[in-house]
Amino acid sequence: MLLAFDTSSSACTAALFDGGECVAARDEAIGRGHSERLVPMIAELLGGRSADRILVGVGPGSFTGIRVAIAAAHGLAIGWEAELSGMSSLALLVAAGDAGREVAAAVHGGHGELFVQQFGAAGEPTSEARSLGPADAAAAITTDLVIGSGACQLVQTRGWGEALERVPSAANALKLPESLRTLSARPVYARAPDARAKAAA
Repeated sequence: MLLAFDTSSSACTAALFDGGECVAARDEAIGRGHSERLVPMIAELLGGRSADRILVGVGPGSFTGIRVAIAAAHGLAIGWEAELSGMSSLALLVAAGDAGREVAAAVHGGHGELFVQQFGAAGEPTSEARSLGPADAAAAITTDLVIGSGACQLVQTRGWGEALERVPSAANALKLPESLRTLSARPVYARAPDARAKAAA
């Protein structure tokens, strides 16, 4: 059994796979409170079962949400002696069935910026994940379709294209290219940390 979950957005999402087939899934738009909701959601999904593989969303996205999911994933992996891997949260966002066309993810980040990344028709990344101001993001993204919490802002800033607001769903985890679901289970922030080390005196 493989358990996949992601809390990088306003949603709390988890899915259970058996032999490559999604046998159970939960998607809840909760805004905040991922740390309180994630573990009970996983327990409901498993129904007393355990998983031998865990796939966790590593971002970029909500700083707090990413850390909640990764901490839970490491704890479960230790308890179950399960294999643990990370998956791209932006790739998961665009993996819901828009196959056959290029697409970009745009998600609200900190400091008024957007996390953006472009993907090809097969779901492979065609650019790096970056955190950019709205104007720079609008200039960088060249796909017609933009998906995510920041899609409307990007398309409006750019003045053309199609915006689709969506949050990631763990049920789509195995639709990701293998390279995007075999990542290290460490946070991907796509921008420098806010805190700076003090200069030596």
